[in-house]
Amino acid sequence: MIHTAHAILTGQGGRRINEDWAGVTELPGGGLTAVVADGLGGHEGGQIASETAGKEFLRFLSSAALCPDAALLEKAAFRANEAVLDLQTQEYRMMSTLAGFMLTDRQARWVHVGDSRIYHFHNGILSGRTLDHSVSQMAVAMGMIDESQIRFHEDRSRLLRALGSDTFEPEVSGPVPLDRGYHSFLLCSDGFWEYVMEEEMEAALASCGTPGEWLSRMEKLLRERASANSDNYTAAAIFALDRP
Repeated sequence: MIHTAHAILTGQGGRRINEDWAGVTELPGGGLTAVVADGLGGHEGGQIASETAGKEFLRFLSSAALCPDAALLEKAAFRANEAVLDLQTQEYRMMSTLAGFMLTDRQARWVHVGDSRIYHFHNGILSGRTLDHSVSQMAVAMGMIDESQIRFHEDRSRLLRALGSDTFEPEVSGPVPLDRGYHSFLLCSDGFWEYVMEEEMEAALASCGTPGEWLSRMEKLLRERASANSDNYTAAAIFALDRP
Protein backbone atom coordinates (compact mmCIF):
# COMPACT_ATOMS: atom_id res chain seq x y z
CA MET A 1 0.00 0.00 0.00
CA ILE A 2 1.26 3.48 -0.89
CA HIS A 3 1.30 5.92 2.04
CA THR A 4 1.53 9.62 1.22
CA ALA A 5 2.18 12.89 3.02
CA HIS A 6 2.25 16.40 1.58
CA ALA A 7 2.85 20.06 2.39
CA ILE A 8 2.59 23.43 0.64
CA LEU A 9 4.70 26.56 1.01
CA THR A 10 4.20 29.95 -0.62
CA GLY A 11 5.73 33.37 -0.12
CA GLN A 12 5.24 36.83 -1.56
CA GLY A 13 8.95 37.52 -1.85
CA GLY A 14 9.65 41.15 -2.64
CA ARG A 15 6.54 41.66 -4.77
CA ARG A 16 3.38 43.60 -3.92
CA ILE A 17 1.10 40.60 -4.48
CA ASN A 18 1.57 36.85 -4.73
CA GLU A 19 0.70 35.63 -8.24
CA ASP A 20 1.58 32.00 -7.46
CA TRP A 21 -1.01 29.42 -6.43
CA ALA A 22 -0.73 25.85 -5.12
CA GLY A 23 -3.15 23.18 -4.01
CA VAL A 24 -3.35 19.49 -3.11
CA THR A 25 -6.49 17.33 -3.20
CA GLU A 26 -6.66 13.87 -1.66
CA LEU A 27 -8.59 11.39 -3.78
CA PRO A 28 -11.22 8.90 -2.60
CA GLY A 29 -9.67 5.48 -2.13
CA GLY A 30 -6.14 6.85 -1.83
CA GLY A 31 -3.85 8.93 -3.96
CA LEU A 32 -3.80 12.66 -4.56
CA THR A 33 -3.48 15.43 -7.11
CA ALA A 34 -1.32 18.53 -6.70
CA VAL A 35 -0.60 21.67 -8.67
CA VAL A 36 1.64 24.74 -8.65
CA ALA A 37 0.85 27.64 -11.00
CA ASP A 38 2.71 30.91 -11.54
CA GLY A 39 0.60 33.71 -12.98
CA LEU A 40 1.72 36.21 -15.61
CA GLY A 41 0.19 39.39 -16.87
CA GLY A 42 0.40 42.09 -14.23
CA HIS A 43 -2.50 44.22 -12.95
CA GLU A 44 -3.31 41.29 -10.64
CA GLY A 45 -4.30 39.29 -13.71
CA GLY A 46 -1.55 36.77 -13.01
CA GLN A 47 -3.00 36.08 -9.57
CA ILE A 48 -6.40 35.37 -11.12
CA ALA A 49 -4.89 33.20 -13.87
CA SER A 50 -2.83 30.99 -11.56
CA GLU A 51 -5.66 30.42 -9.09
CA THR A 52 -8.16 29.72 -11.86
CA ALA A 53 -5.82 27.30 -13.63
CA GLY A 54 -4.87 25.47 -10.44
CA LYS A 55 -8.39 25.08 -9.14
CA GLU A 56 -9.74 23.89 -12.50
CA PHE A 57 -6.91 21.35 -12.83
CA LEU A 58 -7.66 19.88 -9.39
CA ARG A 59 -11.43 20.03 -9.88
CA PHE A 60 -11.29 18.13 -13.15
CA LEU A 61 -9.05 15.35 -11.85
CA SER A 62 -11.04 15.02 -8.63
CA SER A 63 -14.28 14.53 -10.56
CA ALA A 64 -12.95 12.38 -13.41
CA ALA A 65 -12.95 8.59 -13.59
CA LEU A 66 -9.56 7.94 -12.05
CA CYS A 67 -7.16 6.27 -14.41
CA PRO A 68 -3.91 8.24 -14.27
CA ASP A 69 -2.96 7.96 -17.92
CA ALA A 70 -1.36 10.58 -20.12
CA ALA A 71 -4.63 11.46 -21.84
CA LEU A 72 -6.35 12.30 -18.55
CA LEU A 73 -3.59 14.63 -17.37
CA GLU A 74 -3.40 16.29 -20.76
CA LYS A 75 -7.15 16.86 -20.73
CA ALA A 76 -6.93 18.37 -17.23
CA ALA A 77 -4.29 20.80 -18.48
CA PHE A 78 -6.44 21.73 -21.46
CA ARG A 79 -9.39 22.38 -19.16
CA ALA A 80 -7.20 24.65 -17.04
CA ASN A 81 -6.11 26.48 -20.18
CA GLU A 82 -9.71 26.96 -21.29
CA ALA A 83 -10.58 28.38 -17.88
CA VAL A 84 -7.82 30.99 -18.21
CA LEU A 85 -8.80 31.87 -21.78
CA ASP A 86 -12.40 32.43 -20.66
CA LEU A 87 -11.20 35.18 -18.31
CA GLN A 88 -9.10 37.08 -20.82
CA THR A 89 -10.08 40.44 -22.22
CA GLN A 90 -8.31 42.71 -24.69
CA GLU A 91 -7.01 44.70 -21.75
CA TYR A 92 -5.99 41.78 -19.51
CA ARG A 93 -4.46 38.85 -21.35
CA MET A 94 -3.37 36.99 -18.23
CA MET A 95 -1.45 33.73 -18.50
CA SER A 96 0.03 31.11 -16.17
CA THR A 97 2.49 28.28 -15.93
CA LEU A 98 1.32 24.90 -14.64
CA ALA A 99 3.02 22.02 -12.84
CA GLY A 100 0.38 19.35 -12.21
CA PHE A 101 0.79 15.99 -10.48
CA MET A 102 -1.33 12.88 -9.91
CA LEU A 103 -0.62 9.86 -7.74
CA THR A 104 -2.92 6.87 -7.73
CA ASP A 105 -2.96 3.16 -8.53
CA ARG A 106 0.64 2.76 -7.26
CA GLN A 107 2.05 5.13 -9.85
CA ALA A 108 2.64 8.83 -10.46
CA ARG A 109 2.37 11.02 -13.53
CA TRP A 110 2.75 14.73 -14.07
CA VAL A 111 2.21 17.45 -16.65
CA HIS A 112 3.81 20.86 -17.03
CA VAL A 113 3.67 24.01 -19.13
CA GLY A 114 6.19 26.84 -18.74
CA ASP A 115 9.01 27.00 -16.20
CA SER A 116 7.35 25.76 -13.02
CA ARG A 117 9.20 22.53 -12.33
CA ILE A 118 8.56 19.04 -10.99
CA TYR A 119 11.47 17.21 -9.37
CA HIS A 120 11.43 13.47 -8.60
CA PHE A 121 13.68 11.96 -5.93
CA HIS A 122 13.93 8.18 -5.50
CA ASN A 123 15.31 6.96 -2.18
CA GLY A 124 16.59 10.48 -1.54
CA ILE A 125 18.49 10.85 -4.83
CA LEU A 126 17.39 13.16 -7.63
CA SER A 127 15.99 10.97 -10.39
CA GLY A 128 14.92 13.67 -12.82
CA ARG A 129 13.10 16.93 -13.40
CA THR A 130 10.93 18.55 -16.01
CA LEU A 131 12.62 20.70 -18.62
CA ASP A 132 11.49 24.32 -18.77
CA HIS A 133 9.60 25.61 -21.77
CA SER A 134 11.81 28.68 -21.93
CA VAL A 135 14.39 30.41 -24.09
CA SER A 136 17.16 29.57 -21.62
CA GLN A 137 16.28 25.86 -21.61
CA MET A 138 16.34 25.92 -25.41
CA ALA A 139 19.79 27.50 -25.22
CA VAL A 140 20.91 24.46 -23.19
CA ALA A 141 19.44 22.11 -25.81
CA MET A 142 21.33 23.99 -28.54
CA GLY A 143 24.61 23.79 -26.63
CA MET A 144 24.85 27.56 -26.18
CA ILE A 145 24.93 27.37 -22.36
CA ASP A 146 25.10 24.53 -19.87
CA GLU A 147 22.45 23.52 -17.34
CA SER A 148 24.09 25.38 -14.46
CA GLN A 149 23.73 28.71 -16.31
CA ILE A 150 19.93 28.66 -16.64
CA ARG A 151 19.34 30.39 -13.29
CA PHE A 152 21.41 33.39 -14.35
CA HIS A 153 20.63 33.56 -18.06
CA GLU A 154 19.37 36.90 -19.37
CA ASP A 155 16.38 35.26 -21.05
CA ARG A 156 15.46 32.88 -18.22
CA SER A 157 11.99 34.39 -17.78
CA ARG A 158 11.08 34.29 -21.48
CA LEU A 159 8.63 31.43 -21.83
CA LEU A 160 7.91 29.45 -24.98
CA ARG A 161 4.70 27.88 -23.64
CA ALA A 162 2.06 29.06 -21.16
CA LEU A 163 -1.60 28.64 -20.33
CA GLY A 164 -3.64 31.42 -21.93
CA SER A 165 -1.20 31.89 -24.80
CA ASP A 166 -1.14 30.91 -28.46
CA THR A 167 1.65 28.47 -27.63
CA PHE A 168 -0.18 26.19 -25.22
CA GLU A 169 1.15 22.65 -25.41
CA PRO A 170 1.26 20.55 -22.23
CA GLU A 171 4.03 18.01 -21.71
CA VAL A 172 3.11 14.81 -19.84
CA SER A 173 5.69 12.66 -18.02
CA GLY A 174 5.59 9.22 -16.41
CA PRO A 175 4.32 6.84 -15.33
CA VAL A 176 6.66 6.25 -12.41
CA PRO A 177 5.94 3.04 -10.45
CA LEU A 178 5.94 3.54 -6.69
CA ASP A 179 6.56 -0.04 -5.58
CA ARG A 180 10.29 0.37 -4.88
CA GLY A 181 11.46 2.27 -1.82
CA TYR A 182 10.34 5.81 -1.17
CA HIS A 183 9.69 8.65 -3.58
CA SER A 184 9.66 12.39 -3.03
CA PHE A 185 8.23 14.94 -5.44
CA LEU A 186 8.75 18.70 -5.47
CA LEU A 187 6.54 21.00 -7.55
CA CYS A 188 7.78 24.58 -7.54
CA SER A 189 7.64 27.93 -9.30
CA ASP A 190 10.75 29.55 -10.72
CA GLY A 191 10.91 31.92 -7.77
CA PHE A 192 11.66 28.87 -5.63
CA TRP A 193 14.10 26.83 -7.74
CA GLU A 194 16.03 29.96 -8.73
CA TYR A 195 17.55 30.09 -5.24
CA VAL A 196 17.75 26.43 -4.22
CA MET A 197 20.24 24.22 -6.05
CA GLU A 198 19.45 20.58 -6.82
CA GLU A 199 22.20 19.25 -4.56
CA GLU A 200 20.76 21.37 -1.74
CA MET A 201 17.32 19.88 -2.34
CA GLU A 202 18.87 16.43 -1.87
CA ALA A 203 20.79 17.46 1.25
CA ALA A 204 17.70 19.00 2.84
CA LEU A 205 15.65 15.92 1.99
CA ALA A 206 18.18 13.66 3.68
CA SER A 207 17.90 15.54 6.95
CA CYS A 208 14.09 15.96 7.08
CA GLY A 209 11.39 13.51 8.06
CA THR A 210 8.30 15.28 6.71
CA PRO A 211 7.39 17.25 3.59
CA GLY A 212 6.83 20.36 5.70
CA GLU A 213 10.29 20.16 7.25
CA TRP A 214 11.82 19.72 3.81
CA LEU A 215 10.11 22.82 2.45
CA SER A 216 11.04 24.87 5.52
CA ARG A 217 14.70 23.89 5.25
CA MET A 218 14.79 24.94 1.59
CA GLU A 219 12.88 28.16 2.28
CA LYS A 220 15.58 29.14 4.79
CA LEU A 221 18.18 28.92 2.02
CA LEU A 222 15.96 30.89 -0.34
CA ARG A 223 15.34 33.72 2.11
CA GLU A 224 19.05 34.03 2.85
CA ARG A 225 19.76 34.59 -0.85
CA ALA A 226 16.74 36.35 -2.31
CA SER A 227 17.04 40.00 -3.23
CA ALA A 228 14.71 42.70 -1.92
CA ASN A 229 12.62 42.61 -5.11
CA SER A 230 12.67 38.83 -5.55
CA ASP A 231 9.82 36.96 -7.20
CA ASN A 232 7.00 35.10 -5.46
CA TYR A 233 7.95 31.55 -4.52
CA THR A 234 5.76 28.50 -4.11
CA ALA A 235 6.34 24.77 -3.67
CA ALA A 236 4.40 21.60 -2.94
CA ALA A 237 6.18 18.54 -1.54
CA ILE A 238 4.82 14.98 -1.69
CA PHE A 239 6.26 11.89 -0.02
CA ALA A 240 5.17 8.44 -1.20
CA LEU A 241 6.24 5.24 0.56
CA ASP A 242 5.36 1.66 -0.32
CA ARG A 243 4.44 -0.22 2.87
CA PRO A 244 2.87 -3.63 3.39
